[in-house]
Amino acid sequence: MKKRTTLTLLGAMGAAGAAAYTLHPYLWQRLLGLSPVQNRVRKQSHIRLMMPDGVSLATDVYQPAAGGRYPTILIRTPYGRSSPLFTFSLQRLAERGYNVISQDCRGRFDSEGDFEPYVHEAEDGRATIEWIVKQPWSDRQVGMWGQSYLGFVQWAAASTGTPYLKAIVPRITMAYLGYIPEEGYKLDRTLRWSYLLDAMQNENRSRWQNLRRLLNLQMQDETVAKGYHHLPLSTVDEAILGQPVPFYRNWMAHADRSDPYWQKADYRPQVKEVRIPTHHIAGWHDIFLSGQLADYEAMRVAGQTPYLTVGPWTHIDFAVQWETLRQSLDWFDAQLKGQLEKLRPHPVRLYVMGVDEWRDFDSWPPPAQPRPYYLEANGRLTATIPSADSPPDHYTYNPADPTPSVGGALLSRHAGSGDNRELEARPDLLTYTSAPLTEPLAIIGPIRLTLYVQSSLAYTDFVGRLCDVQPDGRSLNICDGFFRIEPGQGTPMADGSLCIELPLAPTAYQFQPGHRVRLQVASGAHPHIARNLGTGELLIQGTEMVPADQTIFHDTSHPSCLSLPVV
Repeated sequence: MKKRTTLTLLGAMGAAGAAAYTLHPYLWQRLLGLSPVQNRVRKQSHIRLMMPDGVSLATDVYQPAAGGRYPTILIRTPYGRSSPLFTFSLQRLAERGYNVISQDCRGRFDSEGDFEPYVHEAEDGRATIEWIVKQPWSDRQVGMWGQSYLGFVQWAAASTGTPYLKAIVPRITMAYLGYIPEEGYKLDRTLRWSYLLDAMQNENRSRWQNLRRLLNLQMQDETVAKGYHHLPLSTVDEAILGQPVPFYRNWMAHADRSDPYWQKADYRPQVKEVRIPTHHIAGWHDIFLSGQLADYEAMRVAGQTPYLTVGPWTHIDFAVQWETLRQSLDWFDAQLKGQLEKLRPHPVRLYVMGVDEWRDFDSWPPPAQPRPYYLEANGRLTATIPSADSPPDHYTYNPADPTPSVGGALLSRHAGSGDNRELEARPDLLTYTSAPLTEPLAIIGPIRLTLYVQSSLAYTDFVGRLCDVQPDGRSLNICDGFFRIEPGQGTPMADGSLCIELPLAPTAYQFQPGHRVRLQVASGAHPHIARNLGTGELLIQGTEMVPADQTIFHDTSHPSCLSLPVV
């Protein structure tokens, strides 16, 4: 635990601290648990790498100064190939016997072309790899590394079938990042990503103005918040940035989830065909957690043996970079240099929150016994099916005053676990709470919530959130899930109610004795999920709002139930 806390603090030091890292490589070697430094590093900057269509991409090369042939690690980024925190990791990789290629994605920073997220990454990745293997310093083995969008580009390159890509480490990412503005539209995530891309690079502002917008978190929160209640969503980019964002408007023009535009950038179907050794690194509070676990499972079902590490991280937690740098080096040493003794004996390593410890397993999810917790009247959560006369609960959801979210899987400093007591005092949210536990309760795996519901509207949402109620009364969120009701969704019951299944995000958590299990039920988690306006109108075009009267049943005929995977 001391090590994790230290590394989190190091990450929080920011760019100024990162600049100092390169001055003390041996100090950071010991602190981060890295293998010994093997080489001094030389750098070639501003190489113009030509793509097949004539667009040149800005590329830097870090190499062991002694020369020779080495495996190569490729990192492709839309966030600036020369940022201090980024180059710190590149230096550490090159010191340990790797060529490291850092490249600005098409249309970003010093690379030519227009930045259209997702569209060009497969071909640009393949062309870059083919250039690498022709260089005299290459041993014709390439690995790829990076998180978020830098992880997505790994899947894009892998989908091309290039034979030279020998190992990947997709971190905090998945094989599809499409921002389809329907079906649980992640409003905060979309607005923040648009803001961050603009803050990192806007030619109408000076470098220092861009840096101020990037580092001033209060400014970021205030700017993004301008879009939370803006309607219609099709113009929310202009509400926060003062002008249309070309790629956002392009997304709005392809709002249908089945549009071929999104299918071209969806590499999930190819994941099962990838035969490249893969180490997935994920976070329990990450925005892509469920998708990344699905990528892992697809590879396993296809007969592969991917590795998986899931930590207590959010999407922008600096700790994930520092804590997984050593693991990534071990992976590349094993796969690109044949040092198989560096592979850990168990492919799956999970951080169990609540007790703050790592546990190793052979696969995900580990064996578990489903334990039901039934919803009852008076806000109780019990192990027994409720009686036939247990009365239902009611609340009204008003999209003009949407139920907010606290913490969770956000692209911001507000992500993670937080105190939900103020949220739980709202009249548009129900809570169901167990008696205090008498022994530890460890849950690891996917969580399912079955609800029997009825709504005054044909179009509405239901949200479930699992919390740990501390002895001092704090209610800390662990994970949540979402279900959108529209005609044809849910299982109709004879009495007019609907049975719906909400998959809550997977987790690894241990409740301690004296703590209580709590379930929240609501119809909004704004701005984590854009509010359902209740009209059935296309979400991005809607401006009218209709309140929904909601009913939650919990009786013998309607056994609403939370199912926890107990290990």
